[in-house]
Amino acid sequence: MAKKVENPLFLTEADQYVFAQGSHYEIYDKLGAHKTNVFGDDGVYFAVWAPHAKAVSVAGSFNDWNVDEYPMERLGEGGIYARFIPGVKENDMYKFVITTADDRIIYKADPFGNMMELRPGTASLVTDLTRFKWTDDEWQNAKKTTDWQKQPVAIYECHIGSWMRHPKPEAEGFYNYKEFADRIVDYLKKLKYTHVELMGIAEHPFDGSWGYQVTGYYAPTSRYGTPEDFMYLVNKLHKNGIGVILDWVPAHFPRDEFGLADFDGQPLYEHPDPRRGEHPDWGTKIFNYAKNEVRNFLIANAMFWVKKFHIDGLRVDAVASMLYLDYGKRDGEWLPNEYGNNKNLDAIEFFRHLNSQMRERFPGTLMIAEESTAWPMVTGDVKEGGLGFSMKWNMGWMHDFCEYMKLDPYFRKDNHYKMTFAMSYNSSENYILPLSHDEVVHLKCSMLNKMPGFFVDKFANLRVGYTFMFTHCGKKLLFMGQEFGQEHEWNEATELEWGTLEDPLHSSMQNYVAKLLEIYRKYPCMYENDNNWNGFEWMNADDSQNSIYSFVRKSENGKNNLLVVLNMTPMERTDFKLGVPSSKKYKLILNSDATEFGGNGHEIKKDLTPVKEEYEVNGQKYSVTFDLPPYGAAIFSFNY
Repeated sequence: MAKKVENPLFLTEADQYVFAQGSHYEIYDKLGAHKTNVFGDDGVYFAVWAPHAKAVSVAGSFNDWNVDEYPMERLGEGGIYARFIPGVKENDMYKFVITTADDRIIYKADPFGNMMELRPGTASLVTDLTRFKWTDDEWQNAKKTTDWQKQPVAIYECHIGSWMRHPKPEAEGFYNYKEFADRIVDYLKKLKYTHVELMGIAEHPFDGSWGYQVTGYYAPTSRYGTPEDFMYLVNKLHKNGIGVILDWVPAHFPRDEFGLADFDGQPLYEHPDPRRGEHPDWGTKIFNYAKNEVRNFLIANAMFWVKKFHIDGLRVDAVASMLYLDYGKRDGEWLPNEYGNNKNLDAIEFFRHLNSQMRERFPGTLMIAEESTAWPMVTGDVKEGGLGFSMKWNMGWMHDFCEYMKLDPYFRKDNHYKMTFAMSYNSSENYILPLSHDEVVHLKCSMLNKMPGFFVDKFANLRVGYTFMFTHCGKKLLFMGQEFGQEHEWNEATELEWGTLEDPLHSSMQNYVAKLLEIYRKYPCMYENDNNWNGFEWMNADDSQNSIYSFVRKSENGKNNLLVVLNMTPMERTDFKLGVPSSKKYKLILNSDATEFGGNGHEIKKDLTPVKEEYEVNGQKYSVTFDLPPYGAAIFSFNY
């Protein structure tokens, strides 16, 4: 009888049991392909979950893709197959060859593989995630005790492949992770962003999916280099004080024959009933959140990115499509839950399990929901019935903001309350205000070209619009290119319009966004009370006739508060009188119409001394008077 080999990478009965229970949070260290040594022989231990398979083998470049040479052993009733193969080396290609219950032979990439061939290749590659020497201990330790609700969070959403294209044709137009790191760090520090959110990092076969149709959940895309190269990028960002958020897609996966779909010849990762297991509009498969092993696959995957790659947060895509059984479906295309309604009870429990475990095991990690409905308590405590996310994209604010800013200024007075509505529900969640890639594609126009008026007016509109965004309650997210007013919609196949920075209007817009970010990070009143009324007070929310908004961002210690006044029309407001809450002086810190920002140079009085009024103005005992430029944004600092 062969001697039993004890190896920490090999699957034990306990591993199999805990995986079947859905709570083996480091299963990625056991399933997949892992380099090891057995009885003095270097090689790779392969393991895969395929319970419906009649047989499984491993084939690859190391054996000329011979499907019969290396059959795998079925370890138990759970359906995990495993085998150690000596002589297999790093960068060798492989696939699992599955004999289905009906005797078909199918080739599948490794669901837990850590690297894949550059598309259009679809094989998995043996790699090693243990060699990289991390030097971000200071960042990692600080993150554990950081309360991000009380800190500035300004996120630069970025798609590596189209941020900047490589001039060398042999690079396929892509900078690799290391080259990108050197460029993006300098850029983000210049603009003063706190975080970068990277799109499309998990491996995906189709560039046009932007990374939202994933085939390699455990593999950084090889478009930009190796897993070690990606570690270099994250490490360098951390060393420079910049957090890293990844888009994460647990909502659905594509039908590609080498991927998860019908993995062992039958539905395995997807729900077997197409009314639960398919998105008709998207042509994709939906994960079966009722199955323990599938939940384990996804929850362990989220933790994998945090543990192995030191990721600081996950922006969870398409949460609404997971919560509602009828999302994007017509009558007859969906199946109600046991209570007869459209809530996906399994997905709800999945989120609660995921977020509570992430909070416990990796404190300080941001879990961000892209949730487009009014589902209650998305960021609420799991113990109180919430989903447990750290933050939620405020899609309502985004929609109202874009619709308002597109309007000819003449019609803005009739839509005034679009811009004030978000504060009526602001305290219900921990919000991020997103102007993301979704707002600048599919004929929606770039942010600049959403704006009305002549070319120069578009920039003035965008400056005052961005000022509203950066001073409003909520953390911030801006998609790449919008910080300098990109003129065309985003296209994943070309780089941003960097050449436009030679135009002073574009470079001034970039400077203006940098100034907004500087103010946002400098003044605690801008972020320390984002989700309650302690940090915000309207001075006048009702000046619809003039389309002017005025409000105060309040600090906890009463010092360095900010008064924000926004003129959304091309009309100059001379001797504009506004009620204010303090008798102390108001010092101008930002005038959006300054020539350094591309404005016309209308001056605003630098210091305002409040006047005590006999009758209240805007409900306040004091008032200030100043000239407010056309499309002008003014920010003043003051103390109580």
